[in-house]
Amino acid sequence: MATKPAARAAAKISQLEWRRIRPAPVILVSGPEEFLADRAIRLLRDTLKGEDPSLEVNDLEADGYAPGELLTLASPSLFAEPRLIRVSNVEKCTDAFLTETLRYLENPADDTYIVLRHGGGVRGKKLLDAIRGGLGGGIEVVCAELKKDTEKMDFAAAEFADRNRRVTASALRALVSAFADDLAELASACQQLLADASEEITEVTVEKYYSGRVETNAFKVADAAIAGRRGEALILLRHALSSGADPVPMVAAFAAKLRTMAKVSGVRGSSMQLAQQYGMAPWQVDRAKRDLQGWSEEGLGRSIELLAETDAQVKGAGRDAVFALERMVAVISNRGA
Repeated sequence: MATKPAARAAAKISQLEWRRIRPAPVILVSGPEEFLADRAIRLLRDTLKGEDPSLEVNDLEADGYAPGELLTLASPSLFAEPRLIRVSNVEKCTDAFLTETLRYLENPADDTYIVLRHGGGVRGKKLLDAIRGGLGGGIEVVCAELKKDTEKMDFAAAEFADRNRRVTASALRALVSAFADDLAELASACQQLLADASEEITEVTVEKYYSGRVETNAFKVADAAIAGRRGEALILLRHALSSGADPVPMVAAFAAKLRTMAKVSGVRGSSMQLAQQYGMAPWQVDRAKRDLQGWSEEGLGRSIELLAETDAQVKGAGRDAVFALERMVAVISNRGA
């Protein structure tokens, strides 16, 4: 019952995706994804600077807040420049910050934009509820962590779309596979390709720039094995392991692909319909259908059973993780036979 008022309050203000941030008297930037939060706040600053180059920018730390700081920074200046006040660590704020910010929201200053960065947790909940309830005429920019590959794919695709650049689905997949663990690195890779690659960005382009990251990743090993290219898959596997790859994520990559194939196997419907039904992107459905060529339901079932056994082996149940991986690759390369 306690969560219902907060949910109603949240509905009273606009809740925007980070790319859609816009000026407002109060901007709550919430969520754990620091990279997206930083990007959003920087985008807001650039927007305001573009509207008025005389913008005055100040920073506050809510966890080290001294009484009166906010009011001082928000007070009209001699030349009436617009002001942007960026407040960090609101999830660790002092009692003085809470009290004075709640009071400020009752009558926000003209030409002043306050950005409140809250990374998560219960501290400051009264302030968040007030903002979400409409006090101060604010908006909320939600920066949730991107956990799924589909979310990271969408992020990377938007990086290219924003610059009107063509990028293939296989290139996006290669980028996400290579930089799945660090969103900042993924964004940096996209920006480098945008700056240096002059034509359509394909998987070949990605491999040219990031061959060290892409050529031995787990999904590339899985792709070769599922396509029946046993020799190539084993070479890639050994290369990956010699480069320090962990056997556990390797098995997880195979599992992700085979389970997607199992979902699509024998099911009718368009790629869009199946994507919506199973919570995938349409390109994943199309790829799974292509991967299924030459496979039988029995072979797919045996391979999935072997995956479970291999997963246990590489997590300590067996003596030789490498042998277990190589056996798995050999069986899958033979399509479960």
